[in-house]
Amino acid sequence: MDTIQNPEYFKGRGAQVNTYNKFAAQRYVAEHVEGLDEEFLENTSTQLIDEHAKKIISVNDSPDLSLGYSLNPYQGCEHGCIYCYARNAHEYWGYSAGLDFERKIIVKRNAAELLERQFNAKGYKPQPIMLSGNTDCYQPIERKLKITRALLQIMLSYRHPVSIISKNNLILRDIDILSQLAELQLVHVALSINSLNEDLRQKMEPRTVTAKGRLQVIRKLSDANIPVMVMCAPIVPGLNSDEMPEVIKAAADHGASGAGYTIVRLNGAIGELFTDWVYKAYPDRAEKVLHSIAACHGGKLNDSRWSVRMRGEGELAESIRQLFKISVKRYLAGATMPDLRLDLFAPKGGKQLDLF
Repeated sequence: MDTIQNPEYFKGRGAQVNTYNKFAAQRYVAEHVEGLDEEFLENTSTQLIDEHAKKIISVNDSPDLSLGYSLNPYQGCEHGCIYCYARNAHEYWGYSAGLDFERKIIVKRNAAELLERQFNAKGYKPQPIMLSGNTDCYQPIERKLKITRALLQIMLSYRHPVSIISKNNLILRDIDILSQLAELQLVHVALSINSLNEDLRQKMEPRTVTAKGRLQVIRKLSDANIPVMVMCAPIVPGLNSDEMPEVIKAAADHGASGAGYTIVRLNGAIGELFTDWVYKAYPDRAEKVLHSIAACHGGKLNDSRWSVRMRGEGELAESIRQLFKISVKRYLAGATMPDLRLDLFAPKGGKQLDLF
């Protein structure tokens, strides 16, 4: 495996190595223990890198995604989830999908300004925007920078629908804005919970809120009449696949109005990262886990096929799908998420509403 290795297990980080960037012209190699590349082998602190973006809304053409627009105020994520599909995108910035993804966070400080500009652009037609389609908009640095909060304020001012997915309880800071959006039927929230096993969570998602903490977020959002669902994602066969009924039941008991799931896929550098991680974190069952993942994707760890890649195929994938359906029917029967409204959109920040 073509990676920069470290013999120690980095606690508090998901990735245990820095995979090589396939776009890089040169590579760092540790030929001597006392060499100049020591900094690349150490678990260094998180670094913020400013990006001066020119636009902030991305258009999605994937049939696997229900929303056509997405917005990400941050690239890279300190949560450190080992399976994160967004890791590969970090290579386009010149960094590794491994430890760099967790400790080099690209920040778009002008995100709210850009969003308002696009809302006011001639011919703009509103569609629900997915906030955190790539990396979590409520990752730790958001507590200080408040970029996501500024974005939500713009959404409310312009009466624009937004869908949020997160695994951080920091979202409760913005419950005042979310409540106002919910009153106008302009917001959906999804909390990602794929395990109630705290030991697994600490290894697989090292800098995230506990499952119990996320369940409390569901409860508080639900109590505030903010539509919230649970995402059992990703399901990793052999690690958390047997927990799906328990997770859905717990979410339903705390007020969730829906559920979804995906099966893990290990595209690009994520295959190397996850393989390295699972042998270090769970050496006794690493082979079984990797074989089970491959069994859901035509014998491979990676899967880029639209309409198949998120749910997998084969007997194991079908058994997971049936388990999900049964669990939803049992614990969430009759529960629904309301449709998001598009007819309230008000360019120029709702100024025309002031006329009435």
